[in-house]
Order: sequence, then C-alpha cells, then structure tokens
Amino acid sequence: MGQEIKLRVSNIEKSFPGVKALQNVDFIVKKGTVHVLCGENGAGKSTLMKIINGIYQPDKGQIYIDEKPVKISNPIQARNLGISMIFQEMNFVSEMSVEENIFLGRLPVNKFGKVDWKYVREHTLQLLKDENLPYPPDLQLKMLTISDIQMLEIIKAISYKSDIIIMDEPTSAITQKEVEKLFEKIEALKAQGACVIYISHKLDEIFRIADDITVFRDGMVVSTGPASETDINTVIAQMVGRKLSGDFPKEEAEIGEKLLEVDDFTQPGVFSDISFDLRRGEIIGFAGLMGAGRTEVMRAIFGLDSFERGKVKCRGQRITIKNVRESINNGLVMLSEDRRRYGIIPVRSVKENATLSSLKKIIRGGFLNAKREAELVGELFSKMRVKTPTIETAIQALSGGNQQKVILSKWMMCEPDILILDEPTRGIDVGAKYEIYKLMSEMAKGGKGIIMVSSELPELIGMCDRIYVMHKGRISGEIARKDFSQERIMYYATGTENNAIS
Repeated sequence: MGQEIKLRVSNIEKSFPGVKALQNVDFIVKKGTVHVLCGENGAGKSTLMKIINGIYQPDKGQIYIDEKPVKISNPIQARNLGISMIFQEMNFVSEMSVEENIFLGRLPVNKFGKVDWKYVREHTLQLLKDENLPYPPDLQLKMLTISDIQMLEIIKAISYKSDIIIMDEPTSAITQKEVEKLFEKIEALKAQGACVIYISHKLDEIFRIADDITVFRDGMVVSTGPASETDINTVIAQMVGRKLSGDFPKEEAEIGEKLLEVDDFTQPGVFSDISFDLRRGEIIGFAGLMGAGRTEVMRAIFGLDSFERGKVKCRGQRITIKNVRESINNGLVMLSEDRRRYGIIPVRSVKENATLSSLKKIIRGGFLNAKREAELVGELFSKMRVKTPTIETAIQALSGGNQQKVILSKWMMCEPDILILDEPTRGIDVGAKYEIYKLMSEMAKGGKGIIMVSSELPELIGMCDRIYVMHKGRISGEIARKDFSQERIMYYATGTENNAIS
C-alpha cells in the first residue's frame, strides 16, 4: 500500500503580480507515507499546498487524486475530497471558544436546521480527552498560548479524518513534548494509510519522519527522492543554491554603556524578581522552556502588559512605562513572536507596514508626503535586504522571512537604541535566518543593544554575548559566552543547575 500514488500534481504553474511563484511543478505523494517539502521562504512550498487545498487556483497544470483528475475550487471542496491543512499562519478567531474554532465552517445542524451544540460539545470533549489537552471547550482562544492554539489547529485538521493531511510548519510554536506527541500521531496516520505532506524548516526533525523529501527553490522542484538517500547538508545546499559562510555570522562589536537596566521586575503569578542589564553593542539572549515567562517579561518592559513593581532605566535614566508609545519614545522597540497577530497588517502594503510607527516623519500639516515616504522605505528596504516586487505589494504576499525584515524595517525607522526580538526566526528558512542574523550583527556593531528571546538553543549560542535563562517566571542563571553549552542552558531551564553543573 505504501507505493500506491495518492496525490499527483502535474505541470503546475502560478504567478502573482511581479512574482513567478511556481514553474512546471511535478509532485507525487504515496499512500501511507510522509512526504517532506523543503525550501527557503518564497520557494513556492506553501503556494503549492494552497493550490492543493483550493485556496489558490493554478494558472496551468492538473491535480490528480487516486490518479483521477480533480479541480479543487475551494477548501470545502478539498475537505470533501479528503484533504485537510494545518497552516503556517494559524487561522483562528480569538474571541470564539475552543469548540467554535474546531467546528468553524462546518457546524452540524439538527433536523430543525439549528446548530447541534450538544454534538459539538460532546465531540470537542472527546477530542480534547484523546489528545490530553486540559482546557474546557467553552474557553475563548485569546486565553490560550500560541503553543496551545497550535495544538488545537493540529487536532482540528486531524479530526476531519482526511487521507491527505498537509502540515505547514506544525511544530514552529509547540514544545518538544508536544512535538513527540505529533510525531506519534503522524505514525498512526501512516498506519491507517493516510499520507502527510510536511513542511518544516527544522531540518533535524524532518529526517526523523520523512519517507520522501522534495526540495523547492525559486518556484521549481530541484530534487525529489527517498529521505534515506540524502542528508541535511545536501538538502541545505539544494535549498539555498549557495554556500552559507558559517551558520551564525556573529561579529565582535564594541561593548559600551548600559542602555537598559531592569531591576526587581515583578508581576505576581507571571514573573518575579527579574533583574538584568543590556549594553550598547551587545546581544543578550533569553532562554527557557515554554511557559517560563520570557515573552511576558518582554511585553511588560515594552508596555504591552502591566507589572506590579520594578524599575527600568534607559541610558541611566529611570523611565515609567505605561504604554508602547512611551517605550518607542525612549528608544525601545519590540518584534513580537506572533508576527501575523501583532506585527503586521496583512492586507496593507509593505510600504504602509514599514512606516506605521513613524508617521510623524512623513506627515506634515495633516498631509502625507508620498515622495518622502517612498524614499525612506526604499533606503531602509535596501539596507535590510527586503525582497518585494514593489513597495505597494501587500505584505501578506511576501515570504515569512521578508515579512520579518519589513517589521524590522518598521522599527529601525524609529531609530531605536534597544531592540527586543522575540523568536525573530520562527517559521523562516535557513537562508532567511542567516539574513536576520547578519542584520542583528550589523545592528550591534552600529551601537544598538539587542535582546533575543528564542526557543532554539543553537541560535542563542551562536549569536549572543550573554544568555539569561528563565525557569518558572524567574531568572535561574546568567551564562557568559565562554561558558555557553546547550547542556548548561537546559540545566538552568529545568531548575536542576545546582546539582548538575559545576
């Protein structure tokens, strides 16, 4: 059964204004297998999956299911054909409950034509029980973490009982324990004869589950074949089409004055006694397991969330943080871990997204200076190496890595001294990560101070001068660069450092 072809696409092409997204793509997926797609952001992987899921229509080419030609006009039709998809950018309604989100777009009705809420509740409770997820079905999604919501998106897609399941970056926001649960679920799906199309930039994990690997570059398939016949280095070389000069382009920067001092920062039940400093030219990291409180601390420092007590100084002067505007005025900005929810306005242009926080620079007497706006954006995009067809292109049409660089451009336009980067490389490919790392190094050499929050220990070790580690809302350790190791960080992160390391 493992050799029967379940899905085949032939000669698929797709263009957007100024971009050839897919060119002559041929691709097959066999029953009972995991087929992994690799490639840089913008290589065409997600575009092809959206065509298979009926969100986009191809300009040319044909899709076959069980070797029968099909036309997939929308996601509902795709679901009826046995296709479901977990999206990289999570699709949920934060004001709606867990059960409403799971049944969004497919609410069952009874014989009177009314929603069968009893069925919805019973089915949701069973799904939550099966997956050992501890929240009530009537809880609003805005009360959950990104990790929790990602797990719900996964079980929602699996609950359709589809035999073609597309997973686009399903592990980008979940814990290692949850990753293991997902991999067990994938094995169970394979055993049932379902096939999984799996997109991930975490190359170490894909070799654990892949039966076949296809590599995309610039909208074309550059290689496809059994996972057993390739390796990580070969895949990276095929993805980027160039050799990266080292994984982490960390450069030495002159360490100067203290830019930021945080003392006894506390919000009861969330984080407590947080004290650290950041110097000019320095990149400091914040590590910790999911739920350790890293993001909550940064949001409070930036003025997004409240805190009960604590002092914050910028360049030696104590500041009062009541809102985001005050932080920006003091030269402190933050790139959020969830760019779609907090970082961008998807339907607006890259130009508008870039100037959003600096409108005073381009508006005079109530009128927009369009020429000045275009000049500022053009200069910044050149410096930040943003790839976009035009500055009028909607930001949602850009790859994840380029969206991230647009957000960085937005904050650089504010001329900050301090940048908080929360998971700056989440969901972007190896080539785009390298670009972000280079930009961080250049910023530090230019005298900026950077706080990097990351769940990826190799990038913290590769990019930081010091690392603070959090455990259960507290800083459990500070590590100098000469003492960096993944083992040491994990000991602090799990609260076992006293007995485990000298």
